[in-house]
Parts: sequence; structure tokens; C-alpha cells
Amino acid sequence: MVSLFGQESVSSDDVVVSSDAATRTLSVVSVETGFVRRVYERISSVYDLIYGWTLHPGRLQTIKRLSIDTDDEVLEVGVGNGINALLYPPDCHVTGIDLSHSMLEGAQRRLDRHGVSNVRLKQMDATNLRFADDSFDLVYAPYVISVVSDPVAVVKEMHRVCRPGGRIIVLNHFLSEHKVLGRIERLLSPLTVHVGFKADLDLPAFLAQAELDPISIEKVNIPRIWSLVTFVKH
Repeated sequence: MVSLFGQESVSSDDVVVSSDAATRTLSVVSVETGFVRRVYERISSVYDLIYGWTLHPGRLQTIKRLSIDTDDEVLEVGVGNGINALLYPPDCHVTGIDLSHSMLEGAQRRLDRHGVSNVRLKQMDATNLRFADDSFDLVYAPYVISVVSDPVAVVKEMHRVCRPGGRIIVLNHFLSEHKVLGRIERLLSPLTVHVGFKADLDLPAFLAQAELDPISIEKVNIPRIWSLVTFVKH
């Protein structure tokens, strides 16, 4: 397949039809970690234009919902070029990770430009977090679960590094429950991966396979096709 940025290889599979969400295919498209890294290296310079202001209302709404306390340890999975990093209160401690070196460079420039000192950045694969169990009070993945090669592995890692009683928050677009829109998203997903996301990630299947029960699911942004999903680690 020819991408918007040149030749890349992406495998596309038929959707497994099943009434059991635990065995359904998450997306028609599967991507490898190396592919994801290359895509974000390519779009790092234009990320703000593509995903900046259009998705910002969801970021602002989520920060309010996080209710971050003084001295909370926060992990942001997929910090990108640091748009979210400017929104945290200054009295918490934030670790932002990303797979892309170029995105992290952009994030550091943004933090330096705005004098943000409570955010540290690390290059890391979200499917294999290099943190001890129970390290963070809050683990937040904004607009990243549909990007990664293995969404279930990522959210399980997020759960592992979250402290008991802490919260895991996923902000993302998921496959529409509307039949026609869902079919369109299935058709578009092999294309949208080339600009950084799968358009058809199946939320019920994702939750069932991750074996996590959310305490809330809230629609954000306009149009309201993005979901803010919150879990608590027991």
C-alpha cells in the first residue's frame, strides 16, 4: 500500500465475526511498533496542525476530570510533542513517555519555551513500560491507544504501573456503534494508520480482552466521536 508519506507495509485482516467481544478482532488493521515509530517521526513537524486545536477540547475536559492532587505522580503514555504537558498543575510530578524521538524533541522544546519544570520525558515503548509496579497515582493515555501495535498490552502495562486506588484514563476514538459509520471507519482504517491512528478500534472488544471494567465512559470533543474512559485499580 502507498501511504501519504511513501511506501510502508501494513497488514490488513478480515474482521472476525463473533458475538463474544473477548474474541473479536480489535481492528481490521495490525501494525508493528517500528511502523508506528516511523509514522510519528514523519508527522512530528505537522502534528499540531493535524491534531492540535481539533482535539484540544477533549484534552481540556480530561484535565478537569483528572482532579490531580498535590504531589500526585502522573504518567502520560504517548506524550507526543507535549501539548498535554502544558496543562498539568505545577504541584504534581509528571513523567511523559513516547516512542518517537522527534516527538520528544518537540515536547522538550515546548516545555523549555513555557518554563515547565515538573514534567520529565523518556523515550519508551508503551507495551513494555520500564517502571516498577504501583509507581503512579494516575496513568493517562491521550489519543494513543488506537496508535499502538497492541492496545491490550499497553493498557495492561498502564494498570500494572498504577498504584492500588489510582486511576487509569484512556482518551480515544473508538469504532462507532452506528452500523453505517462503523463500516466507513472499517474501510478508512487501512488509510488512517498512515497519519497515526486506527479508525476502527472496537471498544467493547478492547475492554473485554484487557479484562478491565470502566467506572465511566464519557463522550468529548465536537463531534462527540471520542471517548474518555476511566478505570480504577483495585
